[in-house]
Amino acid sequence: MSEVFATVGDYDNALKSYQEYVKLVDELYIKKEQEIQQVKRFSKKISDNQNRISSLEKDKELSESKISLAYVDQKLSEESNQRQRLIIYSLFGGFLLMSLLVYYMYRNSKQQKFANNLLALKSMRSQMNPHFIFNALNSVNSFIAVNDERNANRYLSEFSVLMRSVLENSDEDFIPLTKEIELLELYAKLEHNRFKEKFDYEITVDKTIDLEKFSIPPMLLQPYIENAIWHGLRYRKEKGFLDISINKKNKETITILIIDDGIGRKKSQELKTKNQLKQKSKGMSTIKNRIAILNEMYKDKVAVTISNALENGEGTKVELLLKK
Repeated sequence: MSEVFATVGDYDNALKSYQEYVKLVDELYIKKEQEIQQVKRFSKKISDNQNRISSLEKDKELSESKISLAYVDQKLSEESNQRQRLIIYSLFGGFLLMSLLVYYMYRNSKQQKFANNLLALKSMRSQMNPHFIFNALNSVNSFIAVNDERNANRYLSEFSVLMRSVLENSDEDFIPLTKEIELLELYAKLEHNRFKEKFDYEITVDKTIDLEKFSIPPMLLQPYIENAIWHGLRYRKEKGFLDISINKKNKETITILIIDDGIGRKKSQELKTKNQLKQKSKGMSTIKNRIAILNEMYKDKVAVTISNALENGEGTKVELLLKK
């Protein structure tokens, strides 16, 4: 249009048209620039979104990988825990089996030991009876040697009563204390009949003691009385005395004392012959072993101490503590 106006000589309109043209071009250019910028911004936004999507996809892949690794790790951990539990259960089961085995072995050992102790006690009691019978028959022989038929018959009669009681109790670990006292009275009477000129004796029992609640191993006290008579009182020049007493120590324990005023253990040892010195006292060693075994089986039921009765070494005191 500007060129047309210029051709016909209308320069004002030609300038005006050109100016409008320039203005329109500038506007279109600016608009195009704006569109380009907008497209750039949109492209950039799309690119950012794509990058973000790509990043999110990578994050997703990473998360999935982490989840997968966590799952694998959890599975491995579960398998490890299962193996550990299996090992622990196996160890616990093995320990339990070992404990049961040790317990049964201990129980069998204890039962075997108890059975061996019972057998040993029975063997010791069987040793005590011939030892006692031999000494008693020696007493009968002494009566026969001096033609004292009357005393020999009486002694045999009383001895047979004593032996019947001894044999009746020979299979028992413990007998009532009343029975043991009866045996002691009968034995002391028998020995006194033989050695009347050597000693007198007395047996006293505390009346406050409930004898039925106490039991004692059979023939436990007899060897101590026998030793007091044969190794102490028998060698005295003057007549001696044998004191046997049973006293109450407390509600659970009694004290049995056997005290003689004989020549004492030291002088008795000096009087023994060479042959006697070579032979240890079977009665005392057997009694000591019996007490040790019984205390092991029945928790320290019996305790015995032997000492000199007098300060000059004469006499012997046997103190026996017996629990209910």
